[in-house]
Amino acid sequence: MTHIAVIDIGKTNAKLALVDLQTMSEVAVLTRPNTVLSGPPWPHFDVEGHWAFLLESLAQFHRAYGVAAITVTTHGACGALLEADGQLAAPILEYEFNGPDDLAIGYDAIRPDFAETGSPRLPMGLNLGAQLYWMFATDPGLRDRVATVLTYPQYWGFRLTGISASDVSSLGCHTDLWNPDARKFSLLVDRLGLAGKMAPARPASDVLGPILPEIAARTGLHPETPVYCGIHDSNASLLPHILGRAAPFSVVSTGTWVIAMAVGSRARSLDPARDTLINVSAIGDPVPSARFMGGREFEILISGQYAEPTEADVSHVLSEQIMLMPAIVTDSGPFSGWPARWSGPEPRLGTGARTVAASFYLAMMTATCLNLIGHTGPIVVEGPFARNTAYCQMLVAATGCPVTVANGATGTSHGAALLANPDLKHGLGKDEATFSSAPPPLHAYAKAWLQQAA
Repeated sequence: MTHIAVIDIGKTNAKLALVDLQTMSEVAVLTRPNTVLSGPPWPHFDVEGHWAFLLESLAQFHRAYGVAAITVTTHGACGALLEADGQLAAPILEYEFNGPDDLAIGYDAIRPDFAETGSPRLPMGLNLGAQLYWMFATDPGLRDRVATVLTYPQYWGFRLTGISASDVSSLGCHTDLWNPDARKFSLLVDRLGLAGKMAPARPASDVLGPILPEIAARTGLHPETPVYCGIHDSNASLLPHILGRAAPFSVVSTGTWVIAMAVGSRARSLDPARDTLINVSAIGDPVPSARFMGGREFEILISGQYAEPTEADVSHVLSEQIMLMPAIVTDSGPFSGWPARWSGPEPRLGTGARTVAASFYLAMMTATCLNLIGHTGPIVVEGPFARNTAYCQMLVAATGCPVTVANGATGTSHGAALLANPDLKHGLGKDEATFSSAPPPLHAYAKAWLQQAA
């Protein structure tokens, strides 16, 4: 088994990646925007557009390289409701829609405590349980039409195999539906009237089954091509490190969301009001985590006018103590509800100083998240922020810990591809770079930022 096709549905883009399992390199990648359709009956993901794209891409990859197996990874806060015939009972709700907020009082009356689920109360549809509660109230006949509830990676597995499942990493992604310590569904399942309707939770590395005959006919793949259960994207990023590094350490997965996950964390209580939570790893273990919409914030701050910073830009931001204080996205993260403000002169759009100040802000937000979850040990950064030197250096200064830039074979697609390794063993390749120290002015800047944030 060599070439693994990975369905990777992120919040911003959907892609199909072909990963060589021997070299852990991406052989080919195709993408399309994860467009949200306005309705009716509510804003929802374009699953049929994704489906046509995925089937055509699978056929293209198989013709060019051969596809030995398929795995799936997707963003969290998402589920699919199926009727008895396997069709969607309703469109898959877009989690940034604020409709569920209208029924927050009723939902709060039935959701389990944070102590049971490790899931903070989040706005909009970021709690899957809140989505379900709102959809059932909005469409009174929906609950009766639903035969099976799937988490999102397994919806795509179902389309490929006809076999329904869920996985613990997706259930553990602030759904309110999972008890990570007891490793079973939470009390919310019964309270929502879904007893017996939740697809069984299976390990992410389980083989659901071979592809359906019609999928083989349409793509040219071998009829016995296996499809693996699938995994939540942040936990896909975490999996290679769990398998290849000794605890304690933390992984910072960057993208639209920045997710900080502390493996071997110091024992401490988490504060759900600051967007900390318990994630569940691919092997079922609770992982203290915190997050904020760092990629979204960077896009807002740069507004499409990115400028590569120079050393002079860094010196200017440090000497003028130009600081952005939280938060840009105010409905999530460790400073939820705080209005953003600049301390010092705001750099103009399209300048290197703007890039530096934004990068320092994101590093300080990341450091705050790590502190909240009891981080200790080295920090591994992967995803787009790993290429941002200003971010990595400030993260060293803010945490006092070495920051490693992960090698290319540690993103969501690579982690998901590992599910097709029967032994789930993978030695990480050589890391690209490690920032072990930071200049004194960065330490002073970090200290001043934290004092202002306090």
